[in-house]
Amino acid sequence: MDNRSIGVFDSGLGGLTVVKELNKRLPGESIIYFGDTGRVPYGTRSSETVSLYAAQAESLLLRHDVKMIIAACGTVSSVAAHTGDCLPVKFMGVVASAAKEAAGATKNGRVGVIGTTATVNSGAFNRHIAAIDSGIEVFSGECPLLVPLVENGWIDREDEVTRLTVQRYLAPIRAAGVDTLILGCTHFPVLSGIIADYMGGGCVLVNTGRTTAAAAGEYLEQSCMLSDSPLADRYFFTDKNAAFERTVNILMGHDLENMEFIPVDSL
Repeated sequence: MDNRSIGVFDSGLGGLTVVKELNKRLPGESIIYFGDTGRVPYGTRSSETVSLYAAQAESLLLRHDVKMIIAACGTVSSVAAHTGDCLPVKFMGVVASAAKEAAGATKNGRVGVIGTTATVNSGAFNRHIAAIDSGIEVFSGECPLLVPLVENGWIDREDEVTRLTVQRYLAPIRAAGVDTLILGCTHFPVLSGIIADYMGGGCVLVNTGRTTAAAAGEYLEQSCMLSDSPLADRYFFTDKNAAFERTVNILMGHDLENMEFIPVDSL
């Protein structure tokens, strides 16, 4: 048994969807979450800057004696996963497990990926899928406007603006005939209903938070590191804007306790 917390970090609040899935999959575990809300978004920044921010987040979590670290951010997992190579604890991103599930789910060998500009341009999902099955074709699309739509609460399945935005972004991917679609940004599961409506019932949606939580559970079980006396979850952020509470409720479904706000220059 290992009663230390699982460390999770993201560029902002989107990684809370991964925390939500971890809470479902591993209810006996505690979480320490760091959201870099003062410097969000990461998706339009250089790989060097993202790597620096990721290393700072990992250092913060290690100071809290976590037993593993999850980069709950498609951008970090795509362009800065190397920052986890030398950590003294297990490091996990959201790309590998989602790519594995998508490769196993597709029947026609056509997989779609949607994410931030940095995630899509990195080609990380393409490389992971190719390593599993080089015969699978991957069709990617940048969807930067979906994140602010989620954070502004435009998530209703009948919301015309969000539906039209999804259609505009996903039209080329649907036209390519994919039967599996990776939601490569942790905000996107909130829009699963709208995305599923447009893509059709025959398209499998891969939730990176769910696949990552499953992979984390498997690792902890196999390593005999599950907790039998979890601590309280803790949440650290670098800023709080006017929409903070609303966005938290959209992503988590409830308010957060044990929150602390820390200045960026303390990282």
